[in-house]
Amino acid sequence: HRDKMSSYWKDEDQVDWLDSVSVDLIRGHGRLTGPKQVAVQTPEGDTVRLTARHAVAVSTGTGAALPPIPGLDTVRPWTSREATSADKVPGRLAVVGGGVVAVEMATAWQALGSQVTMLVLEDALLQRMEPFAGELVTDGLREAGVDIRFGTSVTSLAREDGEVRITLADGGHLAADEILLATGRAPNTWDLGLETIGLTPGDWLKVDDTFLVTDVADGWFYAVGDVNHRALMTHQGKYQARIAGAVIGARANGEPVDDTRWGAHAATADNTAVPQVVFTHPEVAAVGLTTREAELSGRRIKVVDYDLAHVAGAHQYAEDYRGHARMLIDLDRGTVAGVTFAGPGVGELVHSATIAVVGEVPIDRLWHAVPAFPTLG
Repeated sequence: HRDKMSSYWKDEDQVDWLDSVSVDLIRGHGRLTGPKQVAVQTPEGDTVRLTARHAVAVSTGTGAALPPIPGLDTVRPWTSREATSADKVPGRLAVVGGGVVAVEMATAWQALGSQVTMLVLEDALLQRMEPFAGELVTDGLREAGVDIRFGTSVTSLAREDGEVRITLADGGHLAADEILLATGRAPNTWDLGLETIGLTPGDWLKVDDTFLVTDVADGWFYAVGDVNHRALMTHQGKYQARIAGAVIGARANGEPVDDTRWGAHAATADNTAVPQVVFTHPEVAAVGLTTREAELSGRRIKVVDYDLAHVAGAHQYAEDYRGHARMLIDLDRGTVAGVTFAGPGVGELVHSATIAVVGEVPIDRLWHAVPAFPTLG
């Protein structure tokens, strides 16, 4: 099922889509050679040189950011790519990290039969989300059999007799069949020729809300998706691409660009309403600000917490339902600034919250949005 959902790791359906809208595809390694100039080395060894009339867009994404652990190059560690494509279940899997990739992969592989040990440098999981989310996910993982060790760092690695030998900062040792490093992302910008237009290879590409790279003059160079470090999620990258495509089309046609807040050519949602679902047991879903982010922004916020087990639909959904919801209300504007859910099935609730945040719907109007009984939503 996984392989089918990922099109068996092939891109023919996307190529067919490109053909259907008259987009030319050139396979190879593209590098900038100067302003609006790109050279592509094809698999056949040829060089194709392209000159853009209007724009060049980089959407090369990210790769795993691996920490400088001695012995790392000897153990062939898993990254998110290997963890989502492996076809054998390791008997023992060590997961280094406590963020989204770490908890999702710990959930999946423990369910598939691995004995998973999580080595988390911080003192909590999912630290960029509301604290209750990480607490509920911690409980769920431990109940599933995952060994979670907080405040733990790895000092060296080695692969001996087919297993990974892990040395910990406290002097302890751990053995595993595979080790997953879920320790962040780095931009794929090393070998793109950025130096030919005055940028530094390996850096994130900083953009404005229309996705123009701000450190390049003359308004022709764009960066879309994870490589700009705004919101590292698939759906947000597609949103950015729609915005950037509309911007490039408008500028090419000499049409006005509406880059005001929530304008047709401004990716306002990147800063205000990024939805995210963490696929664990229980699920976590969130959009907008967290309490900490609201406090740092100086906004006057009312925090409303609710035990989802008290919702009639939760009893309908599952016995012994456990979950929690938090809504942040902007007291000066009377609108929803952020929502976080944690509990079974909450991934399907986040879009309604996203609409409330994006639409800036007044709370007194939301009072009239009657939920259908007895749904969880």
